[in-house]
Amino acid sequence: MAELKITAETRTEFGKGASRRLRREDKLPAVVYGHGTDPVHIALPHHDTLLALRTSNVLINLDIDGRSELVIPKAVQRDVLRTGILTHVDLIIVKRGETVSVEIPVHAEGDLAPGANLLEYVLNALPVEAEATHIPESITVSIAGLDAGDSVLAKDITLPKGVSLDVDGDTVVLQILAAQAEEAPAESAEGATTEA
Repeated sequence: MAELKITAETRTEFGKGASRRLRREDKLPAVVYGHGTDPVHIALPHHDTLLALRTSNVLINLDIDGRSELVIPKAVQRDVLRTGILTHVDLIIVKRGETVSVEIPVHAEGDLAPGANLLEYVLNALPVEAEATHIPESITVSIAGLDAGDSVLAKDITLPKGVSLDVDGDTVVLQILAAQAEEAPAESAEGATTEA
């Protein structure tokens, strides 16, 4: 996993008004915490942070007033009306060699068995434990040949070296459903004619 460097500045103003002023300057309010430290309120460059967060569980080398901290996103808030606009980010401090609990996006590949079957993601992301500087970007699961009624359990997924499940192995991640046949529309009473 590549490290991205972002320069942050500490902030002393809080509240909605202060946050709106930051966003007008194309900055993003954020907070950094973890490892027993007091939370540090910072402002990040919005565009750089938005690009960084396109990668889930991105590892960020954060420069805060000349002090460097390795962080990963813990919670990301987005504008509900305007896509591509972040409103706040929580970042958690991590150390090299430390194991962290994260959720890794699950991607399915392959063709299902012939027939009109549907793939359902029971979990869009798989909870795992991984070394903070070696978090996989995603996990790919083969669904080739699976048929209606089949499922993929967490324990069936091959994880990269150094990554372990942080969920019960019998948890269903993906399942294959049978497509429901379309029912013929019932003949309406108005269109029906009866003989006297």
